[in-house]
Amino acid sequence: MLIGNKHTAGDNPRQCIFCNRPEMLNMRWTIMYDIAMKIADILLRTVISFVVLFLLSRLIGVRQISQMTFYDYIVGITIGSIAATLTLDQEIPIYYALIAMVAYALLTVVVSRINLKSIKARRFFSGTPSILINKGTIIEKTMKQNHYNINDLLEECRQKGYFNITDIDYAIMESNGHVSILPKSTKRPVQPDDMGITPESEGLTYNLIIDGQILYDNLDSLGREKQWLLNQLKEQKVADISSVLLASADQSGNLTVFRKNLPLKDGDHFI
Repeated sequence: MLIGNKHTAGDNPRQCIFCNRPEMLNMRWTIMYDIAMKIADILLRTVISFVVLFLLSRLIGVRQISQMTFYDYIVGITIGSIAATLTLDQEIPIYYALIAMVAYALLTVVVSRINLKSIKARRFFSGTPSILINKGTIIEKTMKQNHYNINDLLEECRQKGYFNITDIDYAIMESNGHVSILPKSTKRPVQPDDMGITPESEGLTYNLIIDGQILYDNLDSLGREKQWLLNQLKEQKVADISSVLLASADQSGNLTVFRKNLPLKDGDHFI
């Protein structure tokens, strides 16, 4: 027992909660420090893996998901798994995971360079297109080779807007798994050539304002000046550029403006 600042006879100072209070506080601070260091280590690993993933993605090159081959998909998943392991597994040294990620990225770049120079290598790594429908006839053998059943084919045709498979002349599965369809000549959409019309080239449409910011490079490419843009906005009763969400113009100088935060009109939304 503690009386004043002294222990009574027979008391063990180590068993006194008042005397052990500094030790308990030190233990708590130690535990909190360990937790904070672990959190800091995880955050550091996360930032490093994020930066490395971004740099490696720029090195490998950008492709749309629909354009990725199976090989590209596997490489992406593998590099992402290594990055996740780097973030969460603190027992693995950071440089181990970085070496593995960089090695996968470099191998991908090497394979891409080889594919650019060799058709045989391109066919080996990326595969070749397969004909699923040839002159209106379904090629069952090709479908089996690609593990593609008739329901998959019908679904793909419907997604392309062909609900009657007899309207299709050719269907080709590309190396990325995407199916390209060529309809029969009597079922394809009418083209201007069919009507003897030769329309003028529309050219590109230039985005001149995005989120209230003028894109001067696009304005120069269009051959226009800022004053012309301001005059066009004034004609459309736009006084403040910051209120413009998007403004784009075609080669003829026809400007289309979309403003920010416009309320929906009655009947324009679903409830």
